[in-house]
Amino acid sequence: MGASLGGGGNRRRGSRRIQREAMSDINVTPFVDVMLVLLVIFMVTAPLLTSGVPLDLPKTKSQQLSTDKEPLTVSVNNKGEIFLQDTKITLEDVGVKLKAINKGGPDETIFVRGDTKIDYGLVIKVMSRINAAGFSKVSLLTNGEG
Repeated sequence: MGASLGGGGNRRRGSRRIQREAMSDINVTPFVDVMLVLLVIFMVTAPLLTSGVPLDLPKTKSQQLSTDKEPLTVSVNNKGEIFLQDTKITLEDVGVKLKAINKGGPDETIFVRGDTKIDYGLVIKVMSRINAAGFSKVSLLTNGEG
């Protein structure tokens, strides 16, 4: 009469059903796929976002400016309309609007873009309004391909 290992007798104890626990691992493959698609989309659209108002800028031989944050840009198109970023404003509102949205204080550099077909005097008037608003760092932007 030998002892048996694992068989007979009290079977209920060993025949319990094994309940499956919820899987706690996250499947990151769809997440990575979505992130890669978004990365490609942003890489393609980012250069298009930098210049909201289409202008024909003067061509010069100059180096490209490198900035970490989006600059405040005042643009004058070929019809003489003035834009702050992408918003159309009047000449009288240039200083007021710049003060309202500026977070860098008077030391912030303001970029002025002017179409090649506009009157030079209008660009000077815009720069004068910016200077009168307390901004001393005003830069003219050109197309550096010439």
